Amino acid sequence: MTLKGGRFVVTGGISLIGSHVAEQLLAAGASHVALLDNFSLGSTEMIGHLLDDPRVTLVRGDITRLNELMDAFEGAAGVFAIAGFLTLPFSANPGLGIEVNALGHFNILEAARHRGVKKVVFSSSVATYGDPEPGLIDETRPYRFHTMSPPGVLCGATKIIGETLGRLYSDRHGVRSVSLRYATVYGERQHYRGVNALYIIEAYDRIARGEAPVIPGDGSEVHDYVHVSDVARANLMAMDSDVTGEVFNVATGKATSLNRLVEIVNEVTGANIAPVYQETAGAVRVTTSSELTFSIDKIAKAIGWAPEVSIEEGIARLIAWRRG
Repeated sequence: MTLKGGRFVVTGGISLIGSHVAEQLLAAGASHVALLDNFSLGSTEMIGHLLDDPRVTLVRGDITRLNELMDAFEGAAGVFAIAGFLTLPFSANPGLGIEVNALGHFNILEAARHRGVKKVVFSSSVATYGDPEPGLIDETRPYRFHTMSPPGVLCGATKIIGETLGRLYSDRHGVRSVSLRYATVYGERQHYRGVNALYIIEAYDRIARGEAPVIPGDGSEVHDYVHVSDVARANLMAMDSDVTGEVFNVATGKATSLNRLVEIVNEVTGANIAPVYQETAGAVRVTTSSELTFSIDKIAKAIGWAPEVSIEEGIARLIAWRRG
């Protein structure tokens, strides 16, 4: 599908990922971008530059209401299905999380089918692997959930449902669908809802106040941090490709420990504040492994995507935005 001159809808359009997808769509020459959002987890405060573009329309809508999607999808060539619940909101309201992630994506695909939308790119997650055992994690890894907390299990399970619905609609109704399994997404316009990305922004906030950052355990816990601009580019490349019915890891393939994360924040800010190692009562954690390696061979071969922003550069960009 050609992006230039196309009309697109971004659900969760005012979110971290949604706003960056919209930016890149406009840069690619899209003729119209509708940002659909219910404003439950954000506001338009940080996307004024997008709303100033005459090609952008802000649509108040909810993916749990099919009629609102039917209206929003009219005339659209493609939909970026980004709206969804993360693990932290799941812990607070699991019922709504199931409705949004499972029924919501069913509604998106139904509306796409009836409105003649050619392709849907679904924001999935590496939560679909659960708490994986050590070794290279490619898209064939099964869901290992017995060691996880209930919110993490529910989040991963609903993303598996979303991916499966995408394959079903691709096979049965001809709505092309690609699912992107994001690792830990971070970057400018960072929010406080991502369990693993929260370590970055909380470490910066504490260091900026002259306080010691808090690290759970011994700091050996690792995550794969992928910058939001790389994630947005993966979305556009998936939409632009002829691929359908597939899932892809969107990660860097490199693990970063919490100890290293704090080191980078100290380096970027010019501070030298040692962390405090302690558990936070009631904190939601997903995985605590000291080894994590995601394969990105499949997405590289299928659509040519590879990450471009290093963790050091990405955190520097996030902190520059936060300071501004």
